[in-house]
Amino acid sequence: MKIEKLHELFLKFSTISTDTRKITKDCIFFALKGENFDGNTYAKKALESGAKYAIIDDDRFMEGDNDATILVPDVLTCLQELANFHRNFYKTKVIALTGSNGKTTTKELINSVLSTTYKTIATVGNFNNHIGVPLTLLAIKEDTEIAIIEMGANHQKEIEFLCNIAEPDFGYITNFGKAHLEGFGGFEGVIKGKSELYEYLQKDDKPIFFNADDEIQSTKLIPYINKFGFSETDSKYYTIQLKKVDPFVCIRFEDQEVNSNLIGTYNFINCCAAIIIGKYFTVTSEQIKLGIERYIPANNRSQILEQNSNKIILDAYNANPSSMKAALENFSKLKASKKMVFLGDMFELGSAAPEEHQNIAELTSALNFDEAFLIGENFDQTTSKLKTFKSFDELAAFLKTNTFENASILIKGSRGMALERMLDLI
Repeated sequence: MKIEKLHELFLKFSTISTDTRKITKDCIFFALKGENFDGNTYAKKALESGAKYAIIDDDRFMEGDNDATILVPDVLTCLQELANFHRNFYKTKVIALTGSNGKTTTKELINSVLSTTYKTIATVGNFNNHIGVPLTLLAIKEDTEIAIIEMGANHQKEIEFLCNIAEPDFGYITNFGKAHLEGFGGFEGVIKGKSELYEYLQKDDKPIFFNADDEIQSTKLIPYINKFGFSETDSKYYTIQLKKVDPFVCIRFEDQEVNSNLIGTYNFINCCAAIIIGKYFTVTSEQIKLGIERYIPANNRSQILEQNSNKIILDAYNANPSSMKAALENFSKLKASKKMVFLGDMFELGSAAPEEHQNIAELTSALNFDEAFLIGENFDQTTSKLKTFKSFDELAAFLKTNTFENASILIKGSRGMALERMLDLI
């Protein structure tokens, strides 16, 4: 079936499902494959559960003369092509963002600001890969004015591939950090891979937003013409000032003072991105302030929680050397009578893992927190004065016999460490 014809069906039955456990009446089921499953085998079940159509790529699962089963060469490619066709069907403007750290928070801030003035959609959570990006694009409606698309990557050419699906009109890179070093082939590979977004946009002189105080970004963008930067000090760019961080980020721009619900100087940059993009789209300063102030972080990202007598900064959604360093340095500057740190392993660092974990162990030790604990096989192999636990189970046993009171506690680690489990033990 041609994409044009499939799109006609999609306009009539516009709910997409890739999971038979989440079938809704008259949805279109895409039988995607994974490492341990073949969606084709669930096509019949999807139709029986209420799906209007099932898109498959294995003719063994055709349901006789049933027009509800649609055979295509490759289901994933079909989903991506449908998303691209749909993205161009309406006049929606697409903003793409990527980066090593802060993508999801920045995306939420941009959406919160722009939605004060426009009909917007944005990537749900961090559903930002070769499946998530198409599904977000397919959520565009006739009245959607702006779509904010988060793009994740862990190897070269992935951002370029996602750009060819989303065809963004605008772009922003949060930063270049030491994330996914194994897949990108080192830090220079990270810069090259993430920069694919700016390179895609620059080909057609499409607008690029950037942090003018970031030396790497500024250097890369020297030959670019259609660029809009923000800075704390350089008057050539849109000036935004950090007033204080204790513990929340307070910002000054124009005649507005913005009191966010975000901690850490790194979130100042994320707010700046939302401000300059809001200004570009002529959102009033008052509405920009409203958009930032109403955003409250969730999902284990820089959440501030109070439990018993302790104040907890839960930043356990993800971690890499760059974000870990920023979180530790920010925490060290906060005013508190007793500071404790629990750090979990950082994943996807490849051969750099021993050195990067040792660097974080030494930094943590040098910052002289009242107590600091390292969790995971990588941190267990580091050398420092800090106490280490090889596994979460070892940490859990320790916490059952050790209690903490009136402490400020930072919890940070990669998603696979699931350190939010500590909340039930503190």
